[in-house]
Amino acid sequence: MNTTDIVMEIGDHTVTARLEDSSAARDFLAQLPLTMEFEDYHGIEKISYPPEKLATDDAPAGFDPQKGSFTYFAPWGNLAIFYRDFGYSRSLVNLGMVTSGLEHLSQAGSFTATIRLAK
Repeated sequence: MNTTDIVMEIGDHTVTARLEDSSAARDFLAQLPLTMEFEDYHGIEKISYPPEKLATDDAPAGFDPQKGSFTYFAPWGNLAIFYRDFGYSRSLVNLGMVTSGLEHLSQAGSFTATIRLAK
C-alpha cells in the first residue's frame, strides 16, 4: 500500500503523520499546503475544517479510532486527530496515523497548524 508522509508545524513543534492511499486522503493531500485552525473537541481530539470536502465513496461505514488516528468525519466535513482512544464512529474515515509528536496535540485549547507534505 502506498503511503504519504505529512508534517504539521504548530509553533516550534512538529507533528508527523503517515496517510494511507484512499480517495479521502488523496483529496486532502491535493489541498496541501494548508494553514488551519484546530480546536479541542471533548478532550479527545483536535478538529479543523479543510477548505474542500473529501471524497468518501470508497470508505467503510465507520472507523474505531485509537490514540494517534488521523481521520475525517464526513457529516461535518472536518479532520479529527485523536490524542486519546475513542470508540467506533459511523461516518468516520481513517486517513492515517500520527507517527511522531502526538504529545503536542494534547495541549489545551486551540492552535494554528501549517500542514505540508514531508520532504
